[in-house]
Parts: sequence; structure tokens; C-alpha cells
Amino acid sequence: MSDQKNLILAVVLSVVILMLWDMMYRRPAVDDLAPPPSAEQPSPERQSPAPQAPPAVSSGSAPTAPTAPGTSATAPMTRQAFSATDDSPRVSIDASRIKGSIRLEGARIDNLLLSDYRKTIEPDSENIVLLSPAGTPNSYYVEFGWAVGAGTNAPVPNTTTPWQANGDVLVPGAPITLEWDNGGGLLFQRTIFVDENYLISISQRVSNNGTAPVTLHPYGLVSRANPPETLGFFILHEGPIGVLNDDLEEIDYDDLQDDGRQTVQSTGGWLGITDKYWLTALVPDQSESIHTSFNHTVVDGTDQYQVDFLGGPRVIPAGGAIEVSSQLFAGAKEVHLLDTYTETQGIPRFDLAVDFGWFYFLTKPIFFVLDYLNRGLENFGLAILAFTVIIRILFYPLANKSFRAMHAMRKLQPEMTKMREQYADDRQKLHQAMMDLYRREKVNPMAGCLPIAMQIPVFFALYKVLFVTIEMRHAPFYGWIQDLSAADPTTMFNLFGLIPWDPPLFLQIGIWPLLMGVSMFLQQKINPQPVDPIQAKIFLALPIVFTFVLAQFPAGLVIYWTWNNVLSMAQQWMIYKRAGITKQPTQPAKPT
Repeated sequence: MSDQKNLILAVVLSVVILMLWDMMYRRPAVDDLAPPPSAEQPSPERQSPAPQAPPAVSSGSAPTAPTAPGTSATAPMTRQAFSATDDSPRVSIDASRIKGSIRLEGARIDNLLLSDYRKTIEPDSENIVLLSPAGTPNSYYVEFGWAVGAGTNAPVPNTTTPWQANGDVLVPGAPITLEWDNGGGLLFQRTIFVDENYLISISQRVSNNGTAPVTLHPYGLVSRANPPETLGFFILHEGPIGVLNDDLEEIDYDDLQDDGRQTVQSTGGWLGITDKYWLTALVPDQSESIHTSFNHTVVDGTDQYQVDFLGGPRVIPAGGAIEVSSQLFAGAKEVHLLDTYTETQGIPRFDLAVDFGWFYFLTKPIFFVLDYLNRGLENFGLAILAFTVIIRILFYPLANKSFRAMHAMRKLQPEMTKMREQYADDRQKLHQAMMDLYRREKVNPMAGCLPIAMQIPVFFALYKVLFVTIEMRHAPFYGWIQDLSAADPTTMFNLFGLIPWDPPLFLQIGIWPLLMGVSMFLQQKINPQPVDPIQAKIFLALPIVFTFVLAQFPAGLVIYWTWNNVLSMAQQWMIYKRAGITKQPTQPAKPT
């Protein structure tokens, strides 16, 4: 009776898994199809409904970066409508991999698209828009400036400051300098550089031509309004992020809504907002002691998130000047590029912007192996197949031991069946008799599970690589698989496109998931079968369950799993042949 209950429980759990998986995958993908992200800066205690100058920093309170103004109550305009009505002068950005502009009113970097990446695999698809001005849907922008310090009451640049530029276009190798005189003795200059990739460097200089010293704090902030819906997977972080005091800080949007403003004091580091594939990060001077904060507010019904840092006080004597430098990364999270910035720019642990997860020690090496194979084979799908062969070779000694242990267990199955019948009403005696049998025959019943257990971390790490690294995004294989990071687009329930019907997501079972299920079924048939008939039926149902579950996994992972099953069967056949094992697995006993 208990076996029947176990079978019913297994079936119910399988149905629940399928339903939950369907619900999870109904979430829209945010990395490509979300509207252009852009942010209005928030900060709970500091939010104001209209533009304002940065607040003074008193000596008796903790310093804070200024808060960007709230969103207007009027409905936001589309980017096209905004561009048509925006009469603020701008400096164009025309770099190799990013295009956009800087709004001279307030000197915000608020218009940026990635010229190497598109929303879909179609060649004429729109480019990914990373930053968008305030007043557009999902505004997302970056701002640098100065906050006044204790004992200082001088005008500093704010969101309406009319900066003057010494040029019209910012290109690599030709920086642009912005300038503004506050009319009270302070001259603010901001020189902006852009490299060939995604790094923008900002050098801020303040000259004091007055008669009294002033105290200023440098700051930087990233503001985002109404970020796109996240995928919601526990294996992927999307939202505020940073490496502060050499520790990774990951804060969910929901956590900021529930817990409010969070602050960290740090020396150097970096912080920003990340999506699955894209990152906007502030990089202060690495020798600077900074006060950082992560915040959420609601303004006119709009969720607004702000990530900011505030540097220490700079006292500028009369007739003197100071200069501070910081950087902005705004682009794609390419692993090699992030590592290069760590080496050349000293940005600490910048590769952690890619969510390699708990198995970092496996995930990143696996990425490097796949990337190396891809460079040689010029196809990530072939790289996955080659990687699977390498894994099988590395695990060959364990597999050899496992298959021999499984064969030994198979030889004991008739005797184990007799024991089950003999001690059907006494589980303790049955367990003791089996242990004695294992010791007498020198058989380890767990030896057959070892290779599977060893491969689970590798499987999970490979899944992470395929899921989180942009290098796999839109990487084609052959035939109908044009994106290894997406699920197999075919489905058997409309005869692979012959019937004009879109089945529910959990019924979208493509060709590769079917091949995986068949390979898993064949692999089970050549392995020792469970003695208990109920258990045998449950194991028989597993390939069907896995076919449904893995159908929505990245196609690259399903290809890996299928190819791994085929190699496992070939390896098992070879080991059995060398050992002279020809007898088929013992079939389970019929129920008594």
C-alpha cells in the first residue's frame, strides 16, 4: 500500500513541477524585449518633486548624495516624441560600440544604445537601448557632480545647470570638456573620455577664484524608474549590485521596497544596477573613502531606484583648485572585457557583475573552456559537444567503477528479491540482511551513484554559463536552433509548425527535448532495473517528466544532456564488452 502511495505522490509532484515551471517561464524575458530602461533618481528621505540643488552636508549628519527630481505627474513620452520636443543642447557620443548623447542641461549621460547588440536575432532588429532621459518610459540615467559641505553655501551644478561644451561629438581619443561658472567665484569643469568599448571616464575640476575656502563632496548616481520585470530566478540577480570593501553586494528591487534605504561605507569598489546581460556601474577613485547608498521611492505612482556614492570633503582654498576622477561602465557584461578592466583600470572583482553564483570555481573555468573551444570550432553548439566529450574523459575512471558496481548489483538482484519476500513484514531484518549481503559480496550500493553525483555541479555550472553569459546570447547551432541560450522553438503538439496553433508553454516540447527524453529512456533500459515493480514504473516515468521540464531550458543545455546520455551509453557498452559482460539487466520481479 505504501508503494502505491509513493507512486501517487510521485505523479502529483511531477504535475506540480510542470505547473510551477509553466508559471515561471510565463514571465517575459527582460534582457532584450523590455522598453528602453532609464531612471529618475530616488532616495526615500530625500525625494523632491521638482529639480533642486544638492543639499548641504552638515558636520553633524551622515553625508548623502543628492537625489534626482521626481517624475512629473504628466504621462511620459516615447523616446521618439521626447527627441522631437527636447530642445536642450546635447553632445553626441559616437564610439565604436556605444552611440548616444549627453544632455548639457544638467550634464546627464541619459541617452545610450549598444551598437553591437540587438533585441532579437533578426539582423534588422532594433539595437539595445541602455539609457533613456527623464520623462521617457522607464527612464535610466547617470549623473556626476558636487554636494556642498559643512560651512559652505555656494551654488553648485544641479539638474538645470546650462553647461557649455568645447565640442559637439565625443569620440575615443578626443575628450569633451564641459564648463560652468557659478557667478560666485567657482569654476566647474568636467572632462569626459570614452574608450573603444563601454568605459566612460570623468575628470571633475573645481577652481576657487573667490576670497574664502569652500568644502565640496564629489558624488555619482545611477537612477532608474520602473525597471523591467525581472525573470525571478533564484540563480540570477537583477537589480542594484556592487563590490564594496571587496565583498559582493546584491540587493533585489523587492528588498529595497520592503526594507528601505541601505548604506555601505567603503574604500573604492564599484556599484550600479544590473540586468541579465547589461550593466550600468559607477567606479569611484579606488583610493577614495566613499559613502554608498541603495534606495527606492515612489513618486507620482512611479517606482524609482537610485544607487549612489558620495566622496569625502574637499576643501578648496581661495585661489586653489581640486580635481577628482571617476568612471562609468555602461554596456554588455562581456567576461573577457570585465576581466580586462580589472587588470588595466583596477576595478576590483568586476567579473562578479556576471552572476556566476555559488559554483564560481566551476562556472568561470567552464566558461573559459567553452569560449576557447568556440574560438577554435567557431560554433558554441560544437563547443558544447566537445566539452561534453572532455567531461566524459575526465570522469571515465569513476564511470568505469560505477558500471562495474552496477553490474555487481545486478548479479545480486535475484537474491535481493528473495530477501524482500522472506522479510516482507520486517524492514529492519531486511535491511540487516542486505547489509550482510553487500559486505559478503564486497559490493557498494552507492558506487553507481558517484558519477551522477559528481556531474550534478558540472551540469548546474554549465546551466549557469548558458543562462547568464552574454557570449551565449543569440549564438546559433545548426538547423532550427538559432539561439543556444533560448529554448528549442519547435513543439510536437502542433506537429512542429504544421498546425497553426500555439500550445501552452508547458506543452511546447521541441525536437531536442524529445531526443533527450528518448536517450534517457534508452539509458535506463540498459541499466539495472529496480527490484520493486512500483519503483520501476516511477523510474520509467522520469524520462517523460524530464522531457517536459527541460523543454524550456536553454537549447544548449538540452543538447549537452542528450549528447552526454549518448556518450554514457557508448561508454557503458564499451566497459561491459571489455569486462565480458553480456547478460541483460535483470527484470524486476512481478508483484506477489
